[in-house]
Amino acid sequence: MTEVKDTAARFVAAFNAHDEKTLHELHAANIKFEAPGFKATNGTEATAYALGWLKGFPNGKMTVRGEVVSAPWVVQEVIMEGLNTGPMQGPTGTVQPTNKKLVSKGVQVLKIEDGKITETRIYFDQLDTLTQLGLLPAPATV
Repeated sequence: MTEVKDTAARFVAAFNAHDEKTLHELHAANIKFEAPGFKATNGTEATAYALGWLKGFPNGKMTVRGEVVSAPWVVQEVIMEGLNTGPMQGPTGTVQPTNKKLVSKGVQVLKIEDGKITETRIYFDQLDTLTQLGLLPAPATV
């Protein structure tokens, strides 16, 4: 179980350090990766997803608020924070920087085998994220 927990911690540390090499090393070559609007079946694409967030949020960091480990699985409640000063790729093309701060809660589910992340599923509130970035109007209050 320690290896699973340590590998998940290395992933978060590499993300926060914007360490592309370590992120790529941690993703299995044949990873099954899913996030809202994105799927990948190889480590290069999975790493590109993380780097896309870091390009859009050059000061971006992930904080783990809670974690459940049941080898080979790790489930982490995370907060992604950063200032959107770089372009991001969205389903309809490039989204220009909004210069707005994002504090987004989410969950990542990682399957870790032999020190590699072999499966990832990411969940976050897309509506809240787009609203914080000013890309959607804030919902009306009642």
